[in-house]
Formats: sequence, C-alpha cells, structure tokens
Amino acid sequence: MSEARMTQVGRSLLRREDRRLLAGSGQFIADFELPRMLHAAFVRSPLAHARLGSVDLSGAAAAPGVALALGGAELLRLLPAVPDTQLALPSKWTSLVQHEFHNPQQPLLAHDKVRHVGEAIAVIVAESRYAAEDAAALVIAQLDELPAVLSADAALAGGAPLVHEHLGTNLLGAFTVTKGNAEAALAAAPHRLERRFHHHRYAAMPIECRGVAAQYDPRTDSVTIWSATQVVHWVRREAAVILGLPEARVRCIALDVGGGFGVKGHVYPEDLLIAFLARRLGRPVRWIEDRHEHLLCSAHSRDQVHDVEIGYDDDGRILALHDRFTVDCGAWNPIGAGVPYNTAAHLTGPYKVEHLSVSARTATTNKVPNSAYRGAGRPEAAFAMERVIDVVAASLGLESAEVRRRNMIGPDEMPYGAGIPYRDGEPIVYDSGDYPGALDQALDTLGGVGAFRRRQQEARLQGRYLGLGLGCYVEGTGVGPFEGATVRIDPSGKIYLACGAAAQGQGMETIFAQIVADAWRVAPEDVVICLADTAGIPTGLGTIASRSTVTVSAAVHEASERLRRKAFAIAANLLECAPADLELRAGGVGLAGVPGATVSLTRLAAAARPGWDHGRPDGVEAGLEETHYWEPPTVTWSYATHAAIVEVDPEIGRVRIDRYAVAHDCGVVVNPLLVEGQIAGGTAQGIGGSLLEELAYDESGQLLTGSLADYLVPTASDIPDIAMAHLHSPSPLNPLGVKGVGEGGAVAPPAAIANAVCDALAPFGIEFNATPIKPEQIVQAVRQRQRA
Repeated sequence: MSEARMTQVGRSLLRREDRRLLAGSGQFIADFELPRMLHAAFVRSPLAHARLGSVDLSGAAAAPGVALALGGAELLRLLPAVPDTQLALPSKWTSLVQHEFHNPQQPLLAHDKVRHVGEAIAVIVAESRYAAEDAAALVIAQLDELPAVLSADAALAGGAPLVHEHLGTNLLGAFTVTKGNAEAALAAAPHRLERRFHHHRYAAMPIECRGVAAQYDPRTDSVTIWSATQVVHWVRREAAVILGLPEARVRCIALDVGGGFGVKGHVYPEDLLIAFLARRLGRPVRWIEDRHEHLLCSAHSRDQVHDVEIGYDDDGRILALHDRFTVDCGAWNPIGAGVPYNTAAHLTGPYKVEHLSVSARTATTNKVPNSAYRGAGRPEAAFAMERVIDVVAASLGLESAEVRRRNMIGPDEMPYGAGIPYRDGEPIVYDSGDYPGALDQALDTLGGVGAFRRRQQEARLQGRYLGLGLGCYVEGTGVGPFEGATVRIDPSGKIYLACGAAAQGQGMETIFAQIVADAWRVAPEDVVICLADTAGIPTGLGTIASRSTVTVSAAVHEASERLRRKAFAIAANLLECAPADLELRAGGVGLAGVPGATVSLTRLAAAARPGWDHGRPDGVEAGLEETHYWEPPTVTWSYATHAAIVEVDPEIGRVRIDRYAVAHDCGVVVNPLLVEGQIAGGTAQGIGGSLLEELAYDESGQLLTGSLADYLVPTASDIPDIAMAHLHSPSPLNPLGVKGVGEGGAVAPPAAIANAVCDALAPFGIEFNATPIKPEQIVQAVRQRQRA
C-alpha cells in the first residue's frame, strides 16, 4: 500500500481488510495513527448592529497550531446562502386572519452585517482549543456600527432601523385569532378593565452547554455528527443539504445530553459548520460551547408584551377577552410562528371564553434569537390570563379562587371544544380532565383558602405580609406530525427498540423500557434502547413540545401489535396450535392453559431467520422486526393548578416562598417518580423566571448578564418543598391514555408567584404585572404608596 493510500486510510477508521493487508505487506501496523481531533473557536461580533467590511484572518492563519481560519465571505463562496422562506400556515387555520411569516435564514457565518452581539463572523480551527482561542484574538474585523433596535415596540415604530433591509420591515409575522364577537361583547359588558403584562427575556440554562463534533470518512464520503441536540434527524437533514450529500451518508448522534429544555430543539449554525469543516479538513473537528457563549449566542426565550382588555359581569364571569401582544424574536426566527401561536392557543386556559380576539405580532430586533424554552409560549399566556383574573377578582372584592371556579370548564363538559384551532391546524378540543378538581386539590394541599386568610390576617397584625397566589393552565402535548418506533426481537431474546426521541435526562430509557416490557411481558432489563441516533431509525422528529412519551408509546404499541401477530404465527407453527390460543409469557410465547408449552423469544428469533428451516411457516416473511410511525390525530391536553404562599418583606423587598403545591394531570402515569421529577424541575425553572433570571441589555445592545455571576439561577435554598397531588384523566387519543408532562411545571410559577406577591401587598394596593419581580421594585413600589 502506498504512502498516499496510507494517509487517506488514516483519515478514517481502518477496515479489518486493510489491517490484514498492512500486516501482510510487512508494514509496521504500530505506526498507524488515527487522525487527531481539531478544535474550533468562533470570532464573534462585539457590536449589536453593524456593517461587516473586511475580515483580516492573516494573523490567525499564521498562528501556531492553526489548521484553518475561515471568514463568512469565503464560506459564502464555498457554500451558497440558503434562501429566505415564507412560512405557510396550515390551511386548516380557518379562523385566522393571517399575514405571511417571513423567515430570514441565518448564515453559518455573518458576511454582510452583524445583527446581534455574539453573532459569529469567523471560525478558527486548531490543534487545541487554547490555540484556536489565541488565534481568534488576532482576527481584525472592520465593523461600521449601525443604530440598534432593542425592543419590539421600537422595532415596529415608524423610521426604526431595519434589521433585515431586504424585507423592508421589522415585522416578521402577524396573525389574529377570533371566536365570537369580542368587540360587541366588550361594549356590552357591565365591567371592563385593561392591563399591560410583560413576560421578560430569560433562557434555558442546562448543566451542559451545546457542543458538536464531526468526523468525515473519505472511503464512504460520509459524515458522522455528534451533537448535544434534541433533534438528531433535523440536524442530519440540514447537514445533508449543506454538504450536498444523501441523508444516508450523514449520521447524527446525541449522546448523554445534559439538559435541553428547548434551547437545543432546533438546528444551529455550529451544527452544520463543524460538519463542513470536518469534511473539508479530513480530520475530526470539535466545538464545545462555554457558558459565556451560551448566554451570548444560544437562543433566548419569552420577551412578550400583552395588552389585555377583559369584560366581565358582577359575578366575575368572563364575557369577552381581547389580547394584543408582541414577541421580540431577536435577530433571527428559528422556529417561526411556533411560540406566538402557542401563546394564542393557550391563552384562555381552563376557562370558558365565548368571545375572544387575539392579535400577535413578531418583531425582529438586535438581540439573540428568541426560540422555545420549557413551556414555549404557554408561560406567557398563563401569566397574562392568570394575572388579569386576579385583577378582576380584586375589582369585585371576590376571592380569586372563586372567580376561577365560576369560569372553569367542568368535567361533565369534556370533551370541550375551545372554538379555535391548535397549531397543528386541528380544532382545539380538551380531551379529558377535571379543572375545578385540580384547583380544589391544590388549595386543599395548602390547607384551604379560609385557613390561609385567617393566618394572613394574623400575620398582618404582626407586621408580616403573606400572600396566596394561583396559576392554572392547560397544555397541548404530544403534538405531531409523527414519531416512529422500530421494535425487534433480538437473537438473544431481548427486545430492541429504536425511536427518534432524544433523551436529555428525563429518564426516557426507563420509561420506554417499561412500556416495551409491559407490551412483551419481559423485564425492563431485557429491553435494549437506541435513542437519538439516525442510524437506529430512518425518520424521526425529536424531543420537543412535551411529546415523546405520548408519540413514542403509541408507535411502540402499534409496532408491537404487528410484531406480535408475526411472532404468534411462528409460535403457533412450532406448537402446532392456532395463534388465537397463544399468550405472551415471561420471555416467550405460550399455549394458554398449558404452562409447559412455551416457545422462548430466542427460539422465535432463530425460527424467523432467513434461509433457515427452523419452524417459520409458509407465507411468513423472515425477520422479527416492525416499524410504525404514529401520526396523532391532534394533541392531548394536560393541565394543572399551582398554588403558592409567599411572605414579602416590604423593607428589603425579599420574597420567600413559604409553601408551594401542584395538582397535575398527565393522564396515565407511566413512572410516578419521573413524573414528579419533571414537575419539580419545571417548577424550579419557573420560580427562577419569576424572581431571579433575566437577560438584560444596555442601550447599545450589549448583554449585561453574560455569566452566572450576573444571570441568577435559583439554588436549593430558593426552591421550597413542592407538595404534589395527581389527578388521572386518561386521554382517549392514544393507546396508553398518556399525556405529556415535560414542560408543564414551568408554565404556572410566574403567574402564581406574581399573584401571591400582589395578594401579600394588597394593603398597599400594588400590582406587579411584569417579570421578574425584583426586591428593588418591591421596595420602590411600597415607598411610593407610603408617600402617597
């Protein structure tokens, strides 16, 4: 074998045949070295909005250990830009008055202008991360600063600087959802009020930041990508397009991902660029995001402003609701209309609202792109709705729990049509549930409203301020369009499952093993799970939107049913009986009523092998494997009530959560411990968003909270013990009756805590209609009231 061939082979893993050839020719196999990993570092913009001129990479390219220094202009010559798209909304959205949604495509590296601080303008690839970082500091970029636009209101004002000039507007999309006649109902309502609610900008802080590694195999012209992603098939699809390869030659794997929460739920430029670099250089390339980069570049979330008008009667019953809200989506719009329409679809929550008008506008600004974070539009909706209900109750001198109860959909009204479409285009129909029951259980867990009011009054006499707050919501879960599962009886007798879900610490391996074990009457230890690997199943959607247990369990059920029919046909032939006389037993298939007549799964697998006459009957194809893609008819509806008791110190503005309760319903509970872990984790994140976490910018677009010293995540001392009560309303929309639970915990805490703080400070007549609620805001508001 020539030296050139040796070098080429060295860029990929040696095949066994190559190793034999090398050894046989007398060449020294010990001299062979696999290609060493290269490390990437990005040069990122220090300005929020600027024209990008020349980028001098010469100093970086000449630095020690640098393999490549690449700027956006050169990359554009190598990889043509992806054209902008216009998002077509589902034709089933018959009640929407809609504009077209613009979807400008983010380049892998900026080449004409930069649109937020931290946007990548060049990449350095070197022998070590240290060398890459040192070389990146030598890059000189010419940036001509432009005025930055930093809020949706500013972006939509006349004469605002344009983030994307070719669009001619900063409005990326708008829609209106209507039901009944809100304008007429508001005009006729005995009472009306208006409030503005702001749900601020914060983001997911997974314990593991993003990271990508890629390796190119020149022998097969294929690329393998390892990404800390929630959507491996989406990454593969986009990478194949960028690289000009068939999808069959691109493999994406997500290993043990340390948290996702939505921030890893779409494809980033780094996912694609690292794969391109590995192929171009013929060596593995890795990029690991540090925490500062995560805060500066990974998608943020929330940042909605709602102007709500509500009409109601003397008993607090809602007669009409009108909400006009804006979304600051930052410089790019990674998931289109998903978040704003989630907000609109979930706004009315568990309440009957006969007359509704919701108008949404999405504006682009010079901030980090805004995308999904646990809840993805639902916390914003719950905050607006739950706060306005408390304001209605206060205006009438009624207990807020009673106003909720009077407006709630009852269990005898299920299934309940909400009268507007969901984001899948299907009409929203709440499938099952007991919303008043959840409200009562949450309150009972805290000892009841009456007991709390007595305690609250006693505390006020002592100069202490306690408050009770509620947050109720519904959540569409298990959204389509599909998810797949491959179930196979392995020759060892174990059951193999592959699916498109991507675990990030939720315990999916445990849940799916339980589901498969129940379906096949085997121990969970006898189930082999393959997740987040495009080589495991050809098509998948991924783990987002509280969907994996719902969709994968249904796919597993259907695939298992098909496979069981085949296994029973083979077993019936071996046992000389009818398939109808068989049953699943521990590790095999047996003749009902005859304990000793059993065929093991190992024997069935052997009988099913092609080319072997081991008992497979005529007409039954070889192999014991089935794949099914579950396409749900629409979403299932989980729901919950969160109840919080807080104590507020008006002198220093401290909010201490005294007690916290959650009454939750996610249908059939597969694993109670994991469900409670999901609820507790989401609640902790919601508490962080209520009181601590904030992504703040200065007037020039510089991020002020660029480290965890400034961006405050809650610690164990900030999170109370969470008392949980479970309701069980199985969904009729899937075989197991399950509903999603992944995002729910994060939806209600901002509303519940804000309501509790307002209730505590009711003697001062103070409202807090924006998050986060900060100590200095409390102190200032109390002092203003005391001076008035």
